[in-house]
Amino acid sequence: MPACYNSSDFDMVMDYQSALRFVLSFSDYERWPGAGYAERWDLRRMEELLKRLGSPHLGRKTAHIAGSKGKGSTAAMIASGLSAAGLRTGFYTSPHLHTIRERMKINGRLITEEEFAAFVSDIRPAVEAQNKGAFGELSTFEILTALAFYYFRKLGAEAQVLETGLGGRLDATNVVPRPDVCVLTSISLDHTAVLGDTIEKIAGEKAGIIKPGVPVVSAPQFPGAMEVFRTVARARGADLIEVGRAVTWEGKGTDTVCQRLIVKGLKDIYELTIPLLGRHQLENAAAAVAALEVLEVSRDAVVEGLAKVEWPGRLEVLRKRPLLIADGAHNGDSARRLVEALKEYFTFKRSTLIIGTSADKNAAAMVQEFAPFFDRVIVTASEHPRASAPALLAAEFSRHGVKAQETRSIPEALDRALAEAGEDDLICATGSLFVVAEVIERVKGIPGERYPEMKAPPGRG
Repeated sequence: MPACYNSSDFDMVMDYQSALRFVLSFSDYERWPGAGYAERWDLRRMEELLKRLGSPHLGRKTAHIAGSKGKGSTAAMIASGLSAAGLRTGFYTSPHLHTIRERMKINGRLITEEEFAAFVSDIRPAVEAQNKGAFGELSTFEILTALAFYYFRKLGAEAQVLETGLGGRLDATNVVPRPDVCVLTSISLDHTAVLGDTIEKIAGEKAGIIKPGVPVVSAPQFPGAMEVFRTVARARGADLIEVGRAVTWEGKGTDTVCQRLIVKGLKDIYELTIPLLGRHQLENAAAAVAALEVLEVSRDAVVEGLAKVEWPGRLEVLRKRPLLIADGAHNGDSARRLVEALKEYFTFKRSTLIIGTSADKNAAAMVQEFAPFFDRVIVTASEHPRASAPALLAAEFSRHGVKAQETRSIPEALDRALAEAGEDDLICATGSLFVVAEVIERVKGIPGERYPEMKAPPGRG
């Protein structure tokens, strides 16, 4: 087995579109959730691929983050803190909003189209060799994860922040044998068909990232989830730092742009300003501070990093008159938090909800939170193949006595909402990050990447 492949091993360096087509030609579990999760996901094929590439996932400071909610925001804060500390920091996250290149960054800079194409060309021989092995064909997510590690090594990253895609135990990011810190954000009922139908089962999957002897930070949890984390951490000899007990926070005011808070960490006290709204972001910030303390980041770098964090599509204000907000709430718990944030942070007369959900999500739980709050509801669907039919959403609202307007696309829904809203009204677009992405693209004129129908995993074709 060769230790490493270079572009010279392949007879042609692909252009960006060709590289995209290659990566997207494999099974995509993001678009086909629940298809053989435990049966077909085997970390050994990911580990073998990385060996073929010369183990690009090793040799740098690593933070690994899993959870149902807040993992992206928390990971972004940790990455920003490491960058502020002067470390060349790779950040791997999913899903993306507008371009697949958002998934891998170094110090906030996206991988370029040229780098993406060149590095996919580099790893392609290893991917094709691995797919002939005993552990089955690699998925799109696994290839992207390997690409991120390869990119980080090629550009000399000194630290890396890895957000799991789904679960934790079998996630492709769960290949670093001894990260410097593991972080578990809030656990809720999400991806139940894949991860389990109870909080405890889901927590068990997420706890799969806990490594022997590696400090683990946990955000506040439901009692059942926290008990799972305590049990696993104890069994693996990992120090568990519980946010809300060992590390605490207190909100100190807000406006429509940022929040101020004080975090009492294990080592210091931090007066912070974060450009992210919502009370849940306060606990995410506290978890990030706890992780950055484990990573031995200085107080000044923590303060600077959290002040500079960028994480779009989360309570993002896109327009002020009328007030237009986009938020990636995608389950009942995040819907409840969104409603609480809208009440707390904003003033408006009438409110309009634009909502589109993914078919694998519990839309009923979201509708239960949204139906009593919004004056008007417009149901729609993103262009993503997982999008739920608007008619199904409308029927769910009807059960709560709400007559929802049905639209066929995000542009149609947004145009209708804006045409009917007064200057002092609120329009909130939510239900999935795919909806949020298309709304942002429409408002800001951002060209979003659109992909051909991806290959279904075995059993879903």
